[in-house]
Amino acid sequence: MLKLYGGAFSRAAIAKWYLEELELPYEFVQLDMQGGAHLQPEYLQINPMGKVPAIVDGDFQLWESGAILLYLNEKYGKLPGSPEERAKIYQWVLFANSTLASGIFNESTREREVPRLLTPLNEIFQQQPFILGNEFTVADVAVGSVLAYIPMMLKLDLSAYPAVGEYINRMSERPAFKKGIGGQG
Repeated sequence: MLKLYGGAFSRAAIAKWYLEELELPYEFVQLDMQGGAHLQPEYLQINPMGKVPAIVDGDFQLWESGAILLYLNEKYGKLPGSPEERAKIYQWVLFANSTLASGIFNESTREREVPRLLTPLNEIFQQQPFILGNEFTVADVAVGSVLAYIPMMLKLDLSAYPAVGEYINRMSERPAFKKGIGGQG
């Protein structure tokens, strides 16, 4: 059975959300991060960086939430046929984990970055319900998870981005989201 390693209130919740969307059986191994479980030799063999999340799927080990999402999508999800369609998914997962996350969570640049990032996202969500159109994909897990932390942690005013707010609400109402991100702790 696939094992997902994470800590309380960690980015492992993102992988947990997608595992729930895929309805894959998995074991969640919650590491005591404050107790240093992520720095023990057993875990460092899985992720030498000592960070979470990480997965073990049979003999395969992988860390970094974006890489985990892309792997799960490729192995267990609904993978589009063309390299161009797959590249769009990769683009949005990488965007979420780098550009969007740093723009929203980096306090020193947040004031400048939030409008630059949320304005085009708002325009996208005015035209379509999901990142890539009318169908939920792993790109929505990546982007939706970062955006969902805005009302949960940052309490930023999203009134200038109503379609983003509606998207966050749509994502947070998904049963798998509630089991993954909503069930952190």
